Amino acid sequence: MRRYLVAGNWKMNTLRQSAAALSAELASVAAVEEPGVEVLVCPPYPYLLPVGDVLGGSAVRLGAQDVYFESPGAFTGEVAVEMLRDVGCRYVLIGHSERRAILGETDAVINRKLRAAIAGGLTVVLCVGEQLSERQSGQTETVLDRQMEGAFAGISDSEAAGTVIAYEPVWAIGTGVTASPEQAESAHEHLRKWLARRYNPDFSEKTRILYGGSVKPDNALALLGQPNVDGALVGGASLKSSTFVPIIEAARKLSG
Repeated sequence: MRRYLVAGNWKMNTLRQSAAALSAELASVAAVEEPGVEVLVCPPYPYLLPVGDVLGGSAVRLGAQDVYFESPGAFTGEVAVEMLRDVGCRYVLIGHSERRAILGETDAVINRKLRAAIAGGLTVVLCVGEQLSERQSGQTETVLDRQMEGAFAGISDSEAAGTVIAYEPVWAIGTGVTASPEQAESAHEHLRKWLARRYNPDFSEKTRILYGGSVKPDNALALLGQPNVDGALVGGASLKSSTFVPIIEAARKLSG
């Protein structure tokens, strides 16, 4: 059975004090490693060090929300893989829908970031997903195929091993609208079949595919209970332990 991953994407939220307080609460909830559930938080860049210090000794993993594809050098405002590793990051989000839509990231840029992160030893959570208009016009699978093909271009199965996929229907992010468990499962099944075709069935079966899009305590159990849903990438609900911890507990219940 694939190990659940419950990841919190804090986006451009928290200040140092609130980030540390939230981290302390999560560290107490996930104090030791569990075989069935892994917990990850991705704070804003300025708080990676203080959050990492608070999480030290706990089982909560530290990740970043983005990374640049070049080695350290004259790239003002960017952050390199080596820097993320240096402050304790083990994971990095790449291709989040907000970076695609708001900041114009292309599949080619995402591919370069994916290559750099893999080469630098970070585990990538690659985000893919369709806009509302694309779902309404029946293009969901076409969009997912294009994003996956672009992201994994020129990357072998051995290089891609361990990469996590996060399916984020853009119309369900921060809107309060959630994909039904059946909609989520359909997209996840499609992504798993794509991985089997692109690489091989064994690779596909080992790859974790998370659902992201208005995941909350009251829908977590139904979403995580789908056969091809291996965890959640949580946005707003990850900013309070009172809403994030129940999602972790749902994964624990299902993995037990």
